[in-house]
Amino acid sequence: MINLETPRKFRAFVNQAHQVAAEMLRPNSRRYDLAEHEYPVELDMLAAMVDGLGASGTGSGAGAAGVRRTEGTEDTGVKNGSNLSSVLSIMEMSWGDVGLLLSMPRQGLGNSAIASVASDEQLRRFEGVWAAMAITEPECGSDSASIRTTARRDGDDYIIDGEKIFVTAGGRCDAVVVWATLDKSAGRAAIKSFVVPKDTPGVTVERLEHKLGIRASDTATIRFDNCRVPAANLLGSPDIDPGKGFAGVMQTFDNTRPLVAAMAVGVARASLELTKDLLAEAGVDIDYDRPTHRQPAAAATYLQLEADWEAAHLLALQAAWMADNARPNSLEASIAKAKAGRTANDITLRCVELTGTLGYSENHLLEKWSRDSKILDIFEGTQQIQQLIVARRLLGKTSAELK
Repeated sequence: MINLETPRKFRAFVNQAHQVAAEMLRPNSRRYDLAEHEYPVELDMLAAMVDGLGASGTGSGAGAAGVRRTEGTEDTGVKNGSNLSSVLSIMEMSWGDVGLLLSMPRQGLGNSAIASVASDEQLRRFEGVWAAMAITEPECGSDSASIRTTARRDGDDYIIDGEKIFVTAGGRCDAVVVWATLDKSAGRAAIKSFVVPKDTPGVTVERLEHKLGIRASDTATIRFDNCRVPAANLLGSPDIDPGKGFAGVMQTFDNTRPLVAAMAVGVARASLELTKDLLAEAGVDIDYDRPTHRQPAAAATYLQLEADWEAAHLLALQAAWMADNARPNSLEASIAKAKAGRTANDITLRCVELTGTLGYSENHLLEKWSRDSKILDIFEGTQQIQQLIVARRLLGKTSAELK
């Protein structure tokens, strides 16, 4: 059974993550929000520190990597592993700045994809690589099964052709985990993911996007033109199995969606904490011993937001804990992502409202957090897609039966 307290073995690590967020990420938050596309050089030192913690065994799950699921173990005891560790650390780092977190070298969402489905040989070969994840296309957004980028087998290689948009860290990364179809006529079952080094001939970064939020993180459009990659770079099985669909590829989402939920939880917590302080300075007393209807409207609203945050927080922990304990968590991962993404949007915007001109100005980071939070309800599957996935799971419907 899950324990809602932070496991003792993670407490020092979580405290370190919070210290980094408070002393490095938060102080640089406004600077790199204004200087969009400027590389945050401070992150090189942070990445080296994270690498050192991982090598020493004290930093498992730092950043957005380290989320490999353990399968087929005979140990029936409860495990608190790298999934939970990642979620806890990401909550703290996103409390500092989610855009800077997404800019950390070797901690991209592509690294999570590699950690989720790569073979042991691939894990060793891609160790130390900074990998972005490329899924979205100009005519394919939330419906990943409609991917048009193709991967054609040619001897010991695959030739990849297509275009990917909104690739987080796409301009700075070393490699891109590209989702492509082996056979368009085979539908979902033919969708596979490939690790494509950025220096591969045929890979072109077309442009960097100007964005509403997470401006410290670069977001790229990447074109693949007759791009040849070794067959050994395919993650998971190369077989097209209609019975299995693209479950192997989708396992990536089971691990990364709780991470995005954790980002949302961290941003929302930052907003709540600052708002509470600003309300106190304005003389608004939040009394946890009195019912909400007997408190000022601002205090009652704050208590409602705090309750929503707690629900999102616990759902993110549950989804990660289930992955650590080799329990199917597709439903819980989507629930956590849907709840946390929407909750972060609601909390950050309502905190701007509650604090008035202070929240709307650049004197504080509240307005920035409200902009940053929007992407957390969109990428890794929009709110509507998460609700659709949850409905299919609860009703026992396939994607063809419930669209």
